[in-house]
Amino acid sequence: MSSTAAVPAMGQATTPGRGRTTVAPRALDRMVSAVTADTFGVTAHAVHVELSDRDGLLALHVRTPIQVVSLKGVKQKPGLVEGSGGTLLQRASHAQQTIRERVTALTGAEIAHVSVELTGIEIQAERRVA
Repeated sequence: MSSTAAVPAMGQATTPGRGRTTVAPRALDRMVSAVTADTFGVTAHAVHVELSDRDGLLALHVRTPIQVVSLKGVKQKPGLVEGSGGTLLQRASHAQQTIRERVTALTGAEIAHVSVELTGIEIQAERRVA
C-alpha cells in the first residue's frame, strides 16, 4: 500500500445535523485498499492507493491486480466470462462505481473521480465438483 498526498478536506465528511467526522489519511488509504481488494477479488496488500484533492473533493487512483477465470475454464464454459462479471474493461468500469459508492457510504466523503489501473491478473483456482 502506498499513498498519500496531503488530504485536507477530503477526509472530512459532514452530515447535516450530525456534526463533522474526520477520517485520517492512513485510515482512508487502508479502507480504500480493502474496498478495492474486495471488489477485484485480491488481497488488500496487492492494492496501491493514491489519494488526492480535486477542488475539495476526494480523487482516488487505485492500482490493483484482478482475479480472472482460467482460459481452460472459459473454453469449457463459454458463458463463464459473463457470469464472472464480464470482460476486464467491463469489470474495471463497474468497479469504479462500486468503489465510489462504498467509500462514500463508509466515509461520507464526496468523491470527484476514481481511476483504476489494472496491474496484473490472478487466475482463480478451479474448483472440483464432487
